[in-house]
Amino acid sequence: MMESECKPVLYDNERYDYLVTDELGIIQSREVFSFSMDAVLLARFAGVPQQGRVLDLCSGNGVIPLLLTTRTRARIDAVELQPRLADMARRSVRSNGLEDRIQVIEGDLKDYHLTGGYGTYDAITVNPPYMPPAAGDQNRNEYYAIARHEIYCTLRDVTAACARLVRTGGRVSMVHRPSRLVEILEALREVRLEPKRLRFVHPHAGGEANMVLIEAMRDAKPDLRLLPPLIVYTEEREYADELKAIYYGQPGERAEQEEADR
Repeated sequence: MMESECKPVLYDNERYDYLVTDELGIIQSREVFSFSMDAVLLARFAGVPQQGRVLDLCSGNGVIPLLLTTRTRARIDAVELQPRLADMARRSVRSNGLEDRIQVIEGDLKDYHLTGGYGTYDAITVNPPYMPPAAGDQNRNEYYAIARHEIYCTLRDVTAACARLVRTGGRVSMVHRPSRLVEILEALREVRLEPKRLRFVHPHAGGEANMVLIEAMRDAKPDLRLLPPLIVYTEEREYADELKAIYYGQPGERAEQEEADR
């Protein structure tokens, strides 16, 4: 561990997992929603500046900000509505010695602009709830229900918040379900976030996409690039080579980033 890192503070039913990318660790619990592949893919897909300010909305236990520290020297703010998840994220940040890089804010994305400011951020990432409130049976565990269903924020709440918080020319990156793609594109364009890059994620070649990665730019001209599909598994049910590179990263990434910071 780096000198600035400290032993994680764990509460009942919590564990400390090491992230797939490099030496970073994160606090998780079976009682709350844990991060999954979509967060890792978004952290790799998002266009982020080397310096400036980056915001992660619907941050959960802070996995995306942690992963982004291997890619950028920018200051990262993470907004999370649920107090328990925000606390877990803060303790994870502290355990990795990243308090000077990541600030975790407990708050509601719908009114965060009142304190965060209009047009403050150069880039925003968001892994929002995928399902409308009435879609399917909501999980009885409130943490899972809030993470999966639009209980406290709708898709349009998310895009409106991003539009208020990102600067002109800034980028907003999102991961979502392909079934809602038309609605997503409409919601982005309604608030002057122009879709610029789009990539479908497929479990295997020949299968339907089950995720879509989208990047939009504030006040940009229409010009959408459809990137090659990302295939997760080979026919042998192993991770495809590109997925391995995205998921596991390159050894020493964090050390290289810290060396560049000096």
